[in-house]
Amino acid sequence: MNWLALTSYVFVTTFTPGPNNIMSMTNANRFGLRKTMRFNHGVFAGFIVIMLLCSYLSLALSGLLPRFRLVMSVVGAAYMLYLAAKVVMSKGDGGSHGDEGLNSFWAGLGLQFLNPKVIMYGITVISNFVLPYSHSQALLVLVAVLLAFVGFVSTTCWSLFGVIFQRLLASYRRPFNVVMGLLLVYCAVSVFQ
Repeated sequence: MNWLALTSYVFVTTFTPGPNNIMSMTNANRFGLRKTMRFNHGVFAGFIVIMLLCSYLSLALSGLLPRFRLVMSVVGAAYMLYLAAKVVMSKGDGGSHGDEGLNSFWAGLGLQFLNPKVIMYGITVISNFVLPYSHSQALLVLVAVLLAFVGFVSTTCWSLFGVIFQRLLASYRRPFNVVMGLLLVYCAVSVFQ
């Protein structure tokens, strides 16, 4: 197994902007780090489930991947556009208009099932870096948990960024929300590239 290539791919893919990281930063900026951790725990739980599914279904999906990818891309892109609209339209008032629902454990968990970046990431890591070398059940579970843990560290780092720059971002909340919304639109569009 090429550990250097695997580690490089995992960290670059996990720590770059995507729906999980953008929502973590936005939530932490609006609701604080402690309240955002429930979203991050949902991301972690969903990430484990997706990575396990990717592990055990990679071989079966290899023949169906083109059709599966298109459906997931369309659904995932639509959800990212919905999130972008919610972020841009947000008033930044700490969630009094019902936006705190996007900062829950279930929102973090559910996002993983609609996030084509996570699904394609899992399929890529498992099919390219793990299955060619081993079909060990223990290794598949270990890799799934490790990938989820790296994802959790990433969302937590992005949440910290949102908290650390909270005062600065509060002064520029509208432009910040627009930029975060546009990044989510970019994520939705990049799914099809």
